[in-house]
Amino acid sequence: MSKIIIGIHGLGNKPPRNLLKQWWVKSIQSGLAAAGHPVPFRFELVYWADILHPKPLDPNIAEKKHPLFLKEPFSPDTKNVDKRPDKKRQKKLDYIEKQLDRLFLNKDYSINLAGIPNIIIKHFFKDLAIYYSSRHMGGQLVRDVIRQRLLDVLVKYRKKNILLLAHSMGTIISYDVLVNAQEDFTVDTFVTMGSPLGLPIMQNKIAVEQKLKYGTVLSLKTPERVLRHWYNFSDLGDIISLNYNLADDFDPNSKGIHPQDFIINNNYKIQNIRNPHKIYGYLCTSEAGLIFYDFIVRDKNRVMKKLYEWYGRLDMFSRSIWS
Repeated sequence: MSKIIIGIHGLGNKPPRNLLKQWWVKSIQSGLAAAGHPVPFRFELVYWADILHPKPLDPNIAEKKHPLFLKEPFSPDTKNVDKRPDKKRQKKLDYIEKQLDRLFLNKDYSINLAGIPNIIIKHFFKDLAIYYSSRHMGGQLVRDVIRQRLLDVLVKYRKKNILLLAHSMGTIISYDVLVNAQEDFTVDTFVTMGSPLGLPIMQNKIAVEQKLKYGTVLSLKTPERVLRHWYNFSDLGDIISLNYNLADDFDPNSKGIHPQDFIINNNYKIQNIRNPHKIYGYLCTSEAGLIFYDFIVRDKNRVMKKLYEWYGRLDMFSRSIWS
């Protein structure tokens, strides 16, 4: 069975679809190269920024105050850095997670001080507030329109082995579709990067919808549609994935699949300013590259793996000549 990587982006306005797809592909190629396995792959991007932002960011606009100015383009200088996690910060985040859960989240996934989380969402995550509460021009809920974009692509490639690669708010959309969709499809590997799924606010939103649909929720689980792996990548400096550890928030599905958490160093920088949440930095890491490589070449015999690696290196060499 042939394979495909399907990516879905996160919060905020984005550059045009084709340019964003090109930058995701370059970043994945960098990750594969950093892992020592520059193999070719097929990629499809689920682009939904235009649902909330009719005009995309424009890389040709130089005026920084312009609303369509692109502050953080793909940076080819993003390097993979082998850096061990800051244990002190990790302990602080573990403490913060416990306090947030204690303060806001009850055992039945109901929320204490319900008004405060909603204020936080509206103030800091405007797209997320629209996702949960607004209607699209056609009268549909915005979240249903956005989910349909992803669902259409997953159904389109349902006969292929799929690695679903989700960033930021895209991880919420992906989880919702994997759990709630009625169509027949599966995902071989689920990869989340910079995910807010561990935050009490998000878990409450997920549980509320599941309770309306199924009547009760005893625990949040890995979606049944995930067949082989759920990998979760976080940088300890990424404020969106403040709760970096999803393994203790989502129980295994019936196949025993559960989140496997990786703390990595997202070294994305632009003008020497680091953004540890940026997708390009996540994708460029060797840790991500190894996950992609394993998915791409798994089930191929040794000879085919060698040919695949050789072809990948030749393809990257030709790109470097003509770029």
